[in-house]
Parts: sequence; structure tokens; C-alpha cells
Amino acid sequence: MNRSAKISEAEWEVMKVLWKDSPLATNDIVEILLKKTSWKRETIRTLINRLVKKKILSFEKKGRQFHYFPMFGEAECIREETKSFLKRIRPSAIEPMLAAFVEKQQLSAEQIARLRQILDGKDPNVKPKKS
Repeated sequence: MNRSAKISEAEWEVMKVLWKDSPLATNDIVEILLKKTSWKRETIRTLINRLVKKKILSFEKKGRQFHYFPMFGEAECIREETKSFLKRIRPSAIEPMLAAFVEKQQLSAEQIARLRQILDGKDPNVKPKKS
């Protein structure tokens, strides 16, 4: 992903639509977002065009319609956003931030197991399990 391309909060909403289902025609994206937001049609088209300029979305023309699709997966964009965020905060803020996320979210058993696995990999006192 282009490291300098930041996705605004509004652009994330467009991306969520396209990560769920793509490629989508402009009018389809507009109709979905009109139901979810109070935005005007032109606002949504502007957001789509910004994402194309940032090379986060691409498109193919089919007849007279443009069909848009993401150039990057959701996980990749989240990783880049996380890196950017972590550069802006103090290292001591990470623990309370993670605690707040975990306390506020409903997590599945699989998600909890994966988080434990990640944290165990960071803990020098925990020996990795042998396969």
C-alpha cells in the first residue's frame, strides 16, 4: 500500500462497502451509502474519486459504467493505519489502549486465543509450544 496515502474516516466507509462486495458500479456504491449516511450523491462520488487518486481504489469501465474495486485488502489497510497511529502516540499509551479495545469489544474464543498467541510471542518469559 502507498504509505503516504491516508484514508479519511469518510473514505473508510466507502472502502467497507467495497471490501464487502466488489466490483461495484458507482450508482451501487452511492445507493448503499445513501442508506447508511446523510451524505449527498456528489459527496460519495468525490470520496470515490479521492480513493482512485490515492490509488487505493481502481476501476474498469464496462459500457458506460465504472466498476470500482479495492487495490488493497482490509487487513493491509488496517495494518498501515495502525503503523501510522502508533508513530503518533507514546509507547506507554499502548497498554491502556489495548485494554480499552479488549474491554469494549465482544471477542470470540478464536479471537481471544489468537490474541494470547500474539502476546505470548512477545513475552520473553513464555516459551513457545513445541509442535
